[in-house]
Amino acid sequence: MDILRFITAGSVDDGKSTLIGRLLYDSKSILVDQLEALEKQSKNKNADGIDLALLTDGLRAEREQGITIDVAYRYFSTPKRKFIIADAPGHVQYTRNMITGASNSSLIIILIDARAGVIEQTRRHSIIASLLKMPHVVVAINKMDLVDFSEERFNEIKADYEKVAAQLNLGNVTYVPISALLGDNIVDHSETMSWYTGPSLLEFLEAVEVASDINHKDPRFQVQYVIRPQTAELHDYRGYAGQIISGVYKTGDKIKILPAGIDSTITKIEVGGKEVNEAFPPQAAVLHIADDIDISRGDTFAHVDNLPKVANEIEVVLCWLDNKPLIQGNKYFLQHKGRLLKTIVRNVAYKVDVNTLERIPAEDGVKLNEVVHATIKTAAPLVYDHFDTLSDYGNAILVDETSNSTVAAVLLN
Repeated sequence: MDILRFITAGSVDDGKSTLIGRLLYDSKSILVDQLEALEKQSKNKNADGIDLALLTDGLRAEREQGITIDVAYRYFSTPKRKFIIADAPGHVQYTRNMITGASNSSLIIILIDARAGVIEQTRRHSIIASLLKMPHVVVAINKMDLVDFSEERFNEIKADYEKVAAQLNLGNVTYVPISALLGDNIVDHSETMSWYTGPSLLEFLEAVEVASDINHKDPRFQVQYVIRPQTAELHDYRGYAGQIISGVYKTGDKIKILPAGIDSTITKIEVGGKEVNEAFPPQAAVLHIADDIDISRGDTFAHVDNLPKVANEIEVVLCWLDNKPLIQGNKYFLQHKGRLLKTIVRNVAYKVDVNTLERIPAEDGVKLNEVVHATIKTAAPLVYDHFDTLSDYGNAILVDETSNSTVAAVLLN
């Protein structure tokens, strides 16, 4: 059974937490004791006697204010698929949280209040989805019960958003009219919106094809751990453990070990402790090679005829996550999967207005939630792919050298 990771995003009070609560409630993914606790805590009760938003608004401050502050993760499953949901905050000042939640998601649900239509936050979240190259976008037009379940209103909002999607080159956009509070078109089809003939939200989430989102063309494997038992039974055993990030690896493949640039051949592949002929994403595997080479954590195995980029100076897009501003010339650690490199931000070219995509001068420094184009220089060569080409090997984070806190999400170009 495969797993779909998706994120919900929208403006404040668009109903993100209620939507997720409804998905969990109607799919019978809530335990009896959880329901009893919710009934006691609920102030804004629905017809079932509970406030569904409390299922995701887990922090005390969130419950007291009736808003979502941090990204909340919830897990549930149906007979067809497992799901990991990220509920992102709607406030402008929590844009960094939304980017964090979206970075590992295959699909984004953008909620729109049927009364308000497409607003600034809708565009902001759509732009972030565009920057992160989200493969699938669902536009859930919520609170249809407050506009008398009007097909005309649904079509107006759909037409408005189609202009946004075209401007941002968003593909695979699906539109669903819903009422998260009442449950219309969430799990079951709505009797009051018989004019809508598409799938319910859960039906779509169960059926959307995500296997095709995995890159099987560009083999990338980064060493996480060198296995060298040195026991009597395994005296000559030397394996390189890690996750198959993309592509397919087979016994006999000619590979190049980067950044050293040394050629070798795969002699054996192990998955789950058993020898296999091939390994593919997202499997964890142990690869064995023909030559005794000095290999360490963070090194990359790639096919000799399909190589990633290797560079010290790299153009990047940074989403700044720290309260302290970014200052040109500052030094950080760059964490790229298992590889950690000392890095300096050499040049900040310009900021990107996440509401309009316009370029803005970065003369006053880079502050929390701002997105910039910059150039970084690493102390040793970095092995990577362009984010546009292979997002799984084209992203990284910047880490503060002193506090060890993550200060930026990095898209490598």
